[in-house]
Amino acid sequence: MKTLNEIPCGKTVTIKKLTGEGPVKRRIMDMGITKGIEVFVRKIAPLGDPMELTVRGYELSLRKADAQMIEVEE
Repeated sequence: MKTLNEIPCGKTVTIKKLTGEGPVKRRIMDMGITKGIEVFVRKIAPLGDPMELTVRGYELSLRKADAQMIEVEE
């Protein structure tokens, strides 16, 4: 299973699992990233952190450390 930080720019993936715990997992879910939704990777910063995503019709910047906690399926 791949994590969100491994997905290249321009791809759309489906969220399968959130592996974070406690407040970190809650914060990711509050941003709209929940199981079963589609996420489009719009841009990735030159050094890879942060990445810009389109989630539920809005743009979201997510740190690489947070993206590693999100398992996805292409």
